Amino acid sequence: MENETGLLETNVMKGIFWAFLASALWGVSGTILQFVSQTEHLEANWFLSTRTMISGIVLLVISAIIYKGHIFNVFKSWKSFICIVAYGVFGLGANLYTFYMSVQTGNANASTILQYLAPLFILLGSIVFQHRKPLPIDIMVFVIALAGVVLSLTKGDFSSLSITPASLIWGILSGVTAALYVVLPRPIVGQSSPMVILGWGTLIAGIIFNLKQPIWVHMPHLTTGIVFGVGGIILFGTILPFMLLLHALNFAPSEVVSLVDATQPVVTFILSIIFFQISISFIEIVGAVLVILAIFILQKSHRKLTIDKHSEA
Repeated sequence: MENETGLLETNVMKGIFWAFLASALWGVSGTILQFVSQTEHLEANWFLSTRTMISGIVLLVISAIIYKGHIFNVFKSWKSFICIVAYGVFGLGANLYTFYMSVQTGNANASTILQYLAPLFILLGSIVFQHRKPLPIDIMVFVIALAGVVLSLTKGDFSSLSITPASLIWGILSGVTAALYVVLPRPIVGQSSPMVILGWGTLIAGIIFNLKQPIWVHMPHLTTGIVFGVGGIILFGTILPFMLLLHALNFAPSEVVSLVDATQPVVTFILSIIFFQISISFIEIVGAVLVILAIFILQKSHRKLTIDKHSEA
């Protein structure tokens, strides 16, 4: 029993670790994204068509080498087919689009914080559609985390926001789609490799984006900054973090995985100060600390809850 309990505890911590690493890479990618969208003025539709199509093809080629014909297992039933299409369109694709628009109309700091609202939408969805009763610890974590989000967005002045209304709307939508990204692939996560699921989801999103804006139409002037920027985003903002996040779902529940995503704004804050000379106020630092505190409480509480449930069984 002790060995099994220790294994469960280890698995939860593995999920938290992989989700933490994915979030940190997204923080790096968010800073690069601000550079290509605001400094290089890269148009959203062409960028997203290129990012998703190249990422999807690379992931599926790697998957075919590793798993061979098994990459088509996700299409063996209508349920899994619908799930992977919904994931690609309404989860991954929609999240990439709304986040990019939020950054382009605002800044990477605010956008990553707004995307952190994803756990709130996951909780609300479980309450409304699954009739789940929220735990007191969930409510406390959300209160702490949202307090951090509010302080970061307002800088302590509750009569105004530090971002444009357009960026705020896109950022909230980014939070909704981030929740869908975590929830939609859950039914098929155990049926196939995370790389395969991500590959098909990204390729499906790429096909949708290319129907509107093909890569070869109205190509921008490819400067060195654009080439390295888009390449870095494909690697650090698409392939690696999405794979790590899907892998994390094998060890920890979606609520835990999505909340650990709060690492992203902290990393983006630090990198923005270094590379964009963006000044961060004391109030914004307090907001970031509150987000980190929420992660710590979440780690401890869900680890204990998992062990207690196993002990009762």
